[in-house]
Amino acid sequence: MKTILVVEDTQSERQMISALLSHAGFNVVVTKNAEDGWNWLENNEPPNLILLDIIMPGESGLDLCRKIRSQENLAQTPILFCSSKSEDFDRFWALRQGGNEYITKPYVPQELIEKVTQYAH
Repeated sequence: MKTILVVEDTQSERQMISALLSHAGFNVVVTKNAEDGWNWLENNEPPNLILLDIIMPGESGLDLCRKIRSQENLAQTPILFCSSKSEDFDRFWALRQGGNEYITKPYVPQELIEKVTQYAH
């Protein structure tokens, strides 16, 4: 079973994503901020994919992405950014920071499942 790490500060979003991806057959680990996500990554095997919110209190998803990409054991882990910002510049900047894909909120459930399935390895 493929493991997906979800780093999302909004509880309702965490619950929705967890339920959706669990139902699709993924093992889902949820953390509420970048610090908790980083702590999980330091103490576990790399996940098959990281679903990463960009705007969070404290360290942003972009900051966490740069840390992840700097680690040899995590550098190839796919990262799907998620954000309510839908401007082309926001998407461009997030992908330049090391993301593989950018998904806008609110999620279309089927699109989210398809993107996670496509990138998780």
